[in-house]
Amino acid sequence: MFIVDSYSLAVIFCVITMLCWGSWGNTQKLAGKTWRYELFYWDYVIGILAFSLLLGFTLGSTGNAGRGFVEDLKQISMENYASAFAGGVIFNLSNILLSASVSMAGLTVAFPLGVGIALVLGVFVNYFGEPKGDAVILFSGVALVVLAIIFNAIAAGKMNKKGSSTNKKGILIAIIAGVLMSFFYRFVAAAMDLNNFESPTPTMATPYSAFFIFAIGIFISNFIINTIVMKKPFVGTPVSYKEYFQGKFSTHMVGVLGGAIWGLGTALSYIAAGKAGAAISYALGQGAPMIAALWGIFIWKEFKGSSRTVNILLACMFVLFISGLGAIIISGAN
Repeated sequence: MFIVDSYSLAVIFCVITMLCWGSWGNTQKLAGKTWRYELFYWDYVIGILAFSLLLGFTLGSTGNAGRGFVEDLKQISMENYASAFAGGVIFNLSNILLSASVSMAGLTVAFPLGVGIALVLGVFVNYFGEPKGDAVILFSGVALVVLAIIFNAIAAGKMNKKGSSTNKKGILIAIIAGVLMSFFYRFVAAAMDLNNFESPTPTMATPYSAFFIFAIGIFISNFIINTIVMKKPFVGTPVSYKEYFQGKFSTHMVGVLGGAIWGLGTALSYIAAGKAGAAISYALGQGAPMIAALWGIFIWKEFKGSSRTVNILLACMFVLFISGLGAIIISGAN
């Protein structure tokens, strides 16, 4: 299987993760013009599962290092299967809530708030689960990200000081999604031997098999979680599976593309974790709010007509995010 053999390459992979995690929401915005997010989400999940299989039979099955994808799946213990699967279930619940928040509060608000909270809590969970990197510099970087989140929240509040109950509900859901999302990565990482991808411990998973099991957890849990949301949506009237199958092929493909984009980022994050460590790999990827905010501001014009104060707050947010991510990268090099 393909293995990252340098910290610099691991950082590059994590930056790509950040771009992917911060950009997949655009596919939801595109599909949302004619398609409810509950229906979009089915295609998104299918995209993740399909990409995990594609990756397993390509990068996961090439080279002489580690174990091949199929061989690895055969020897993983039930405990590690359950851990990676549980990560998928937790992620699915949190991400459906995040998707609901995006549909109500907008990309610029939901992503920085929800994913930002997930970053802060997730770094603590992952670092103490598998310590790697300079803790002082790492958590200093996280502190800068926390400040960035606060600046974004203030900016969003000023834009929505006359906010509707829908927007307030979207913000609350984003907070809940962020708390849940902070735990999924650790469950998947716990199923892998992060210290030795070349000769992984028997019964433990490689990044490729762990990601596939994780994707199965997302897919299976979606039959329960998303079905409930379809019948009792946060906003609007209930939607049916009949409506899903009546969707255009091009609309379905937008959702599948969104899942593939997110899946690419997640897979690269787990592959990079062997060199960068779970906490750093996760933290860099969760710089996604900065990318999502850029999309929201410059492409979707979610802050169009904002005051000079709001623009200054947003500028400060970006500076703090960049500074924080820089500190996180440095922490792993020490």
